[in-house]
Amino acid sequence: MQGFNKYYPPDYDDAKHGSLNSYRGKHALGDRARKIDQGILITRFELPFNIWCGTCNNHIGMGVRYNAEKKKIGAYYSTPIFSFRCKCHLCDGWFEIQTDPKNTRYVVVSGARQKDEDWDPEQNGGYAVHDTEKGDAGPSDPLAALEKSTDAQTHLTKVQMPRLESLQSVSEHYNSDPYSLSLKVRKRFRAEKKVEKEKQSVDDLIKGRYGLPETLRLVDDDDDVKSEAKEGWEKGRRELGMRRDAKRQRLSLGTTSLPASSTSKISRSRPISSSPQSRSGQSNDVVTSLRARILENTSRQSKLSSHDQGAGKNVNSRFGVRK
Repeated sequence: MQGFNKYYPPDYDDAKHGSLNSYRGKHALGDRARKIDQGILITRFELPFNIWCGTCNNHIGMGVRYNAEKKKIGAYYSTPIFSFRCKCHLCDGWFEIQTDPKNTRYVVVSGARQKDEDWDPEQNGGYAVHDTEKGDAGPSDPLAALEKSTDAQTHLTKVQMPRLESLQSVSEHYNSDPYSLSLKVRKRFRAEKKVEKEKQSVDDLIKGRYGLPETLRLVDDDDDVKSEAKEGWEKGRRELGMRRDAKRQRLSLGTTSLPASSTSKISRSRPISSSPQSRSGQSNDVVTSLRARILENTSRQSKLSSHDQGAGKNVNSRFGVRK
């Protein structure tokens, strides 16, 4: 019975037995490990090719599975060599197959023979494949061998060595201490974050001072930006000065201009002269004409007021109204 359940007997001691399998005297692999003391493990093995049984001379197809006795019999460098001993299902004979790590294949050792199924291209309408490197190529040319070795050395120094150095530098870059790399990245990030925070505080102060919207993004301070802003400010200042001068000129022309009637009277009374004395006389005439107009308007208003008073007396006397 294998200890797969959760029941632990009363006399079970973890320090003494270690596991339920050792307590029951069973192996973890069960019946498959009945020959584990001999180094044999029962595994499921599938035939890698077609064979002929050596005992009953029957054909056994590729893919037939057996409960084989797996055992390590050697090693090829660091790769172990395993043998699989199987019992024929058609008779009582045994056959053994081993792994061949050197040639990456399986080899029938005893009890059977492998069916020869090598493909020949000549028998199947193809062309034979010949090894051009081997064979009787005649005596070797020492100059050709020297040239070949020189080319190999040049290729090694100019292509292979730089490639290996670049791969090594990349490996050192990515496999170096991650803590130091992370420390550098975090240090740079903190410095950039500090600068951004100071810039944000300055921008918020400017926005609050001039009542700008919070979503407005201010331009970064730069020499080009400063020069451009200075040029724009000077251009605006010049335009403002020009507008002021034009406005003053228009106002001065408006104050010195005269109505059409006064100018016609003056033009009729006196000829136009371009001398300074004539200009001063013209200004005096303008002043006198303005005074005359003011007096005329005052007299007219007084006449109108007296006429209104007389009309009111006539109306009162007509209707018999007494004050």
